[in-house]
Amino acid sequence: MVTFELVKEIRSLPRGGNKLLFALALGTIWISAAAAAPAADAPGQATSRVPTVERDAAQWIERVRLAPCARAYTGTFVVLSSAGAMASSRIWHACDGAQQLERVEALSGTPRTVFRRNDEVRTFLPQSRVVRTDQREASGIFPRVPVVSGASISQFYGVRLLGQERVAGHVADVVWFKPQDSLRFGYRLWSERDTGLVVKLQTLGGDGRVLEQAAFSELDLNASVRAEQLSRMMDATAGFKVVAPAVVNTTALAEGWILRQPVAGFIAVSCLRRSVSASESAPSVLQCLYSDGLASISLFFESFDSQRYPAEPQVTSMGATQLLAQRVPPDTWVTVVGEVPLQTLRLFAGQLERAR
Repeated sequence: MVTFELVKEIRSLPRGGNKLLFALALGTIWISAAAAAPAADAPGQATSRVPTVERDAAQWIERVRLAPCARAYTGTFVVLSSAGAMASSRIWHACDGAQQLERVEALSGTPRTVFRRNDEVRTFLPQSRVVRTDQREASGIFPRVPVVSGASISQFYGVRLLGQERVAGHVADVVWFKPQDSLRFGYRLWSERDTGLVVKLQTLGGDGRVLEQAAFSELDLNASVRAEQLSRMMDATAGFKVVAPAVVNTTALAEGWILRQPVAGFIAVSCLRRSVSASESAPSVLQCLYSDGLASISLFFESFDSQRYPAEPQVTSMGATQLLAQRVPPDTWVTVVGEVPLQTLRLFAGQLERAR
């Protein structure tokens, strides 16, 4: 059964310099912030108004996608919960041409170190002497979506530059992505002025409240981090048991699923069939990822078992992340999870249909 914990482990989202990469390293600690934005139509207060190049939504997203390879960097990334819990990680990041490498070390919680080389991820668990390998969506703060005629981020989000603020000692442009409908949340991000690297990120509810927040507390953009050094460390698995569940690229249609009607703005990005463990007899889970260029939604498909699954749909909310799990007749259990309003997940589940 796909639990919320399993979803957090296998959901496709290790991202350089943001809360999703942090989630990969520590297990996601979601934030339900008590503080509200100053106003629903103009969240956030910037400290200055230094002239900045005008960009539309797509140009801002492309800038932050390219930013991780602008410079090698190290930093400490911190997430605070509304209940007062804190978790942090240390990040090392470097590029070698088109290849990105990073190391993320948990500074709190269960000891672990996560390495990523493009879409290859290895999680070192020193206490159990285990290394878990996996394939994840390649780098970028948000999933890269295919170019589709007649569809663009700008159709679904307005963008507004709020000014500049300092984060971890660096001046950053504060950019607000305001959703144009009720199917998605808003985002406020802080993009470092020279590199474009996202140094802080907030997810905003429909009323302007901060649902999730994460940021660098310390960041060195001139770090002496080398890609080949990180690669050697990632490959140093001697003394560890390597666990590598099978991952197969596929499509929803090839697996027998279609959406009767697309959900506005969301495009299929990837579809993977994953074993839940390294055992050859282990059951598998189909995961299909959809994105509008900012928000992402994963659908997990499993064979239905009346002994393991409840009769009624299950709903869970943790910060901005919503989860809906239900039976799709006759024999499938579907878990839909994403950083979107619950009604968006219901639309996806309601549009699912067997293609054969």
